[in-house]
Amino acid sequence: MSRQPRKLTQPAILWLQVWGLAALQGAITLTWIVYNLYLPQLLVQFGYAKQLAVGLLMVENALAIVMEPLMGGLSDRAKHWLGSRFPFIAVGVVLSSALFIAIPATVVFGQQAGVTRTVLLVVLVSWALAMTVFRSPAISLLARYAKPAQLPLAASLLTLVAGVIGAFKPIASQFILSLGAVLTFTIGSLVLLGTAAVLRSLNSYVQTPEAAVDRTAVQSLSISALGLIFITGASLTWGTKSFMGMLPQMLRTQLDMANVDWLMVGIAIALAFAALPAGEWAVEVGNRKAMLIGIGVTVGLLEASVFIPTWVTLGAAVVAVIAGMSVIFNGVIHFALALVPPQQAGLGTGMYFGGVAAAVSLFGSIFPPTAPTAPVIGAIGGAIAFLVAALCIAASFQVRSTSDADLATD
Repeated sequence: MSRQPRKLTQPAILWLQVWGLAALQGAITLTWIVYNLYLPQLLVQFGYAKQLAVGLLMVENALAIVMEPLMGGLSDRAKHWLGSRFPFIAVGVVLSSALFIAIPATVVFGQQAGVTRTVLLVVLVSWALAMTVFRSPAISLLARYAKPAQLPLAASLLTLVAGVIGAFKPIASQFILSLGAVLTFTIGSLVLLGTAAVLRSLNSYVQTPEAAVDRTAVQSLSISALGLIFITGASLTWGTKSFMGMLPQMLRTQLDMANVDWLMVGIAIALAFAALPAGEWAVEVGNRKAMLIGIGVTVGLLEASVFIPTWVTLGAAVVAVIAGMSVIFNGVIHFALALVPPQQAGLGTGMYFGGVAAAVSLFGSIFPPTAPTAPVIGAIGGAIAFLVAALCIAASFQVRSTSDADLATD
């Protein structure tokens, strides 16, 4: 009696590939931290006013509103015609890395060569646009590396890595600036190239066709679904910037401390590591339900800490930020991917990042980055934004047409 060959199945999560994607996400976070730190300094060195940095960032984010969905959609076509998104991702990474090094080179050598000041602005905007070429296509690979029900847990690694790197910005800024622009930008460029190369190598071991990852997913693209993804991304970003902007001021007032940078670093690190248990919990209860609970807990306790300012409410608010926002951050990519067909994962991810860019651009035009957010204004604005996001998430249950099996995991 002959023995039937055992059928190989893909694990629920391809952890090695997810770690590679998390490393690339960390590199993206690192390059943006470096860029934001050095931008005012580089502009002044080239004869511009320091304040131009704020306007330039607003313009770059405004362009990203269109570029993120566009690049995500084009990567979907590349996947269809070429069988892989990586040629598209590779072009974006190489272009971004080259332009990243070109930024300090333009400042250092451009003045000696008599380069006009406009060239620097062109290089800066070009780099920001190049970053949009590969971010959405790359992050959409998460749908290939994890089964639908496990996406929040897989996304927790991305949240962890990006969160830990971003957490040290307040206390590492002076060290980064002390390295000098040329060395720092070179390191950032090499890290970006290296992590992309590692991810490309790891991706070659994935044998399962991307289109077969989610057999129960919606198969038709809905304009209303894309709108919900965009608005959710914008609302959550606005709410997060509002709440996180007011938290340092509340800590200074309640703790009577002039400098709370280290405390904010601790909160940010705790938020990053909370992503892991938050991802496991979201898998158990369902992603969208977990996001709604996270929004409710975060808004409720943060509002209480503002309008009933005591040690107890402030402590509860900090716990809410750590627990609630970790659930929200983990769930957004799954939320976006769940509302589009598998073959248009890039477009869905791009719509989310487009919404993020819209909120960042608009928020920066209203609230100066250097000015602290008043707790009452932050509380009201953040609550409204999170409420809009909650309504979009709730509405998504009606928009998507899925099988009973898929609803059981979402």
